[in-house]
Amino acid sequence: MTKRKPSKLVDTSVVYCGDCLEQLRNLPDACVDLIYIDPPFNSNRNYEVFWGETKEKRAFEDRHASTQAYIEFMRPRCDELARVLKKTGSFYYHCDWHASHYVKVMLDQIFGENSFLNEIVWKRTSGRKSERQYPRIHDVLFLYANGADWTWKPPKVVQTAENVRGHDLMEDENGLYRVSDFSGAGEGPLRRFGDKEIAPPKGRHWMYDQEGVDDLLAKGRIAFSKGGMPRLKTYLKDLTSIDIGDIWTDIEPLNSAAAERLGYPTQKPLALLERIIKASSNENDIVLDAFCGCGTALVAAENLGRQWIGIDISPTACRVMAKRLRDVSHIQEDEALWRNGRGFVVRDLPWSIEKLRELPHFEFENWAVIAIGGRPNKAQVGDKGIDGRIYLADAMPGKTGEEAGQLDFMDEWYPVQVKQKDKVGRPEIDAFETALRRAKRKKGLFVAFGYSKDALAEIQDFFKREHIIIVPLTVQEILDEQIAHKLA
Repeated sequence: MTKRKPSKLVDTSVVYCGDCLEQLRNLPDACVDLIYIDPPFNSNRNYEVFWGETKEKRAFEDRHASTQAYIEFMRPRCDELARVLKKTGSFYYHCDWHASHYVKVMLDQIFGENSFLNEIVWKRTSGRKSERQYPRIHDVLFLYANGADWTWKPPKVVQTAENVRGHDLMEDENGLYRVSDFSGAGEGPLRRFGDKEIAPPKGRHWMYDQEGVDDLLAKGRIAFSKGGMPRLKTYLKDLTSIDIGDIWTDIEPLNSAAAERLGYPTQKPLALLERIIKASSNENDIVLDAFCGCGTALVAAENLGRQWIGIDISPTACRVMAKRLRDVSHIQEDEALWRNGRGFVVRDLPWSIEKLRELPHFEFENWAVIAIGGRPNKAQVGDKGIDGRIYLADAMPGKTGEEAGQLDFMDEWYPVQVKQKDKVGRPEIDAFETALRRAKRKKGLFVAFGYSKDALAEIQDFFKREHIIIVPLTVQEILDEQIAHKLA
């Protein structure tokens, strides 16, 4: 992998928290090589964002009352995306059936009909049942070029027993093989095959001269039909790779057991973004995702030696993708390292008491748990007073995913309770004590803006009575990064 050189036009390795329309307006013209977006679909349904909250749901695009409203929301953002894309750049818009036809018309108007390259169909699921129509099992990716000389490196796939279609495979001591015709159109002379001279079929010729026939015989590359006619053997291991078309069925969607699964409802597989980035960019090119979600495009870009810029309006999403970049791509979130071209930074997070007070409760709750190094619950129905868990560093597994992500098979964890309150009182502490007893924990953490004297006194008394520790953390302590000594 070549060493990346920072762009002279724009800061990269940055996650921006905010509306992409505002953030894009700060970028210069023609500064990005590849854009991929997977914006919220106009689906008229709630996406339970980040581990399936059911107490507080964030409706992604229910705020769009109609398809027209959705297109009006996306048009100025796509205008800005087209502006920042280089003339050698490519643009991918990931969507589903709800508004795809209207999105295509909008993109034709922005980029020009002649700039449209492909409608890619990705089979995202196979287990759908529908009583009165064909099951909907695919997403669509619209691909546009921004000029006449776009970057393109055709993706290929190695031929396997599953994708070699139209041929019956056979097997011998050298492996799987298929047979094909040994002759071509046009008259030709006979050839000697061992101790026999065989004439080609009428109007045909053997495709190899005598030297070629002898060489193939020596290599065991010629088989004979029941009628004694030669056939060419081609082993599967020697088949060249084939170009990938515009229907993608070879990239599996994320299932509940997928190692990379975070619980984000619209999360796309890393392999999907890797294919796009490899095909439409070069090393050190700049990749932009303006609706990052959980950051799959950023992780793929980082791992493939590209520069990248991410934007998302959700503070929780920005913190989740930052953690993912640290854990999966092994780069540090550090201002000094970033300035030296080695780390990354997150910009414009609501890192103030005032802004955190204004967050929806579920956003605040997730922010608090993640900020202290914990994992929010996937579902909060029946959470019994526990909003997240902190696992000891030496208890972390090598894999993540739905099963490993909850780490239910491990018992080394601390409960976390979060209240978006100025002054937590004794009743909230009493309730958390009950949760700790029920979970059989000897330590728990509480996050709030502040605590009453009665609450703090009860925390001390609880330890004296039952030797169970409750660590009261304030939002200000988290913002000031003054919690390490309390978490020790």
